[in-house]
Amino acid sequence: MRTHVPRRARFAGAVLAVAAVTATAVPAAAAAPDTAERTPAYLNARLPVAQRVSDLLGRMTLAEKVGQMTQAERGAVDADQQQITDLALGSVLSGGGSTPTPNTPEAWADMVDGYQSRALATRLHIPLLYGIDSVHGDNNLVGATIFPHNVGLGATRDPGLVADVEHITATETRATGPQWVFAPCVCVTRDERWGRTYESFGEDPKLVQQMETAIDGFQGDGSKDLDNRDRVLATAKHYAGDGDTTYGTSTNGTYKIDQGVTITDWQHFAQTDLAPYVTAVQQHDVGSIMPSYSSVQWTDRAGSTPVKMTANKELLTDVLKQKIGFDGFLISDWEAIHQLPGDYATQVRTAVNAGIDMFMEPNSAPQFEQTLLGEVQAGRVPMSRINDAVSRILKSKFELGLFEHPYTDRTNIGTVGSAQHRAVARQAVAESQVLLKNSDKALPLKPSQKIYVAGVNANDLGNQAGGWTVTWQGQSGNTSFPGTTILQGIQQAAKNVTYSADASAPTAGADVGVVVIGETPYAEGVGDVGNGHTLNISAADRANIDKVCGAIKTCVVLDVAGRPQIVTDELSKMDAFVMSWLPGSEGAGVADVLFGTKPFTGKLSVTWPRSEDQEPINVGDRNYQPLFPYGYGLTTHR
Repeated sequence: MRTHVPRRARFAGAVLAVAAVTATAVPAAAAAPDTAERTPAYLNARLPVAQRVSDLLGRMTLAEKVGQMTQAERGAVDADQQQITDLALGSVLSGGGSTPTPNTPEAWADMVDGYQSRALATRLHIPLLYGIDSVHGDNNLVGATIFPHNVGLGATRDPGLVADVEHITATETRATGPQWVFAPCVCVTRDERWGRTYESFGEDPKLVQQMETAIDGFQGDGSKDLDNRDRVLATAKHYAGDGDTTYGTSTNGTYKIDQGVTITDWQHFAQTDLAPYVTAVQQHDVGSIMPSYSSVQWTDRAGSTPVKMTANKELLTDVLKQKIGFDGFLISDWEAIHQLPGDYATQVRTAVNAGIDMFMEPNSAPQFEQTLLGEVQAGRVPMSRINDAVSRILKSKFELGLFEHPYTDRTNIGTVGSAQHRAVARQAVAESQVLLKNSDKALPLKPSQKIYVAGVNANDLGNQAGGWTVTWQGQSGNTSFPGTTILQGIQQAAKNVTYSADASAPTAGADVGVVVIGETPYAEGVGDVGNGHTLNISAADRANIDKVCGAIKTCVVLDVAGRPQIVTDELSKMDAFVMSWLPGSEGAGVADVLFGTKPFTGKLSVTWPRSEDQEPINVGDRNYQPLFPYGYGLTTHR
């Protein structure tokens, strides 16, 4: 899918057309200035990026620099877009569920271009960087291809496929406006009670490192391909240790483990939590990194107390930027600095001096800019820190080609949700399925068999996609986005299929029962076990297993969930058991392996516990006695 992109029209010419821009129209690029003397060095695309950055930085006022360090949410500026110009904003983002109306590819592109026109109306015409959480496809956009979440992709053990998945995500995202994604999550999940387990590729840092081909899928070859129409700036998150926090240490409302404290020694932290970021920086040249909400407390340092990552100068600057060599920019998480000690000025000062470069202040951009200006003017934040931050941000904008081509290149907009893209998603679903039990060759199924399907999750797109799908938390049902449910995939493969969500329909005459159990959508700490959630399967799912597996000779159970669920007492009732994870929009990929069109090849990306009390349990632990070990997975032949 790699596309050759000709040199774009010069940005300086585009600026001349700004006056003609409306929120829904894209101006044609005017001719470039005909003499080098009339073109500022920063607008000369032939010059090295470092020289362009230096030239532009030298022309900027302090207020303009602070503006570049500020990111606002679209909901806070949409009604008064002049704020983008007046605040000289460097970036705007869409949070989960923050979309244009209608939520279509064209409306997205129009919206982003409208905001861009406001940024180009500033004195130096510095283009806007638009960020979005494309964490399993361009998942805020209705009609986008929705891929399995990372925990399923980790189960594929297929780095090349993961690169293809994120290349498609990059293509669909950039064609609709945003040039920057807050993905991939390279966290190492060490406790499946964490509500973000499904955002991790797995519990072994080596597996996470292998799957960081995701960064290449987004960005292409380092910074060389970023200005292509099918690439976006990637963000490795959440630096570092967010999947390794101790249960019960979260101080955020009712959360239990998310945003908690990673209580660790340096050796474990370096080998488990930090290792994926070394790879992201040194092997994949990731363009941005998002520090975690979580804290670190050292067990090998006397008197150590928890320090929020957003305030951790040692880990952000000394380790990440200086020792590891990260030359991109750090973007804070949503209002993350508000969790730091002290008043707002102290929070801003602490985070900037720790090394944060851009600040996700969704609803308080004006206050942030005023506060940071005051801190610099008072000498509490050095200009050297401001210049370093802005240089890093501008570097990315130049590498993305935004100064030459600030508006959305819509060439690939017709590929959003295309059959070609969905075919790759279907392949990813099939490769992610993990066969955990298969007695008497219950699988693969035969199309000629009479099949009885039970369970709500068999026919619920929202449940099989999970959180971060159209909205932040996701939602159950089949009305939010297009796709194929697991039931529909089974119906495409077999002619005689009966479906009963609650297993109330008669089972007589069925050759095989397929019970689909699992979770309903959640995201972040909302999904923490103990925060209204449990690893135990629901009473309804248990009843369906008991009824169908008790009545039909051959019984297959599929688990549609973002993490392992406790099935220890039910396992003996099943002839076959499959972990389907959160497959996304292409449920037919599940049917592909059920019916043997494709073989089962997936391997567990996390350890499967016998009980909830066994968490945290990870490969390499002493007294390691899980229900299914990390890396387990039976295979079948095509």
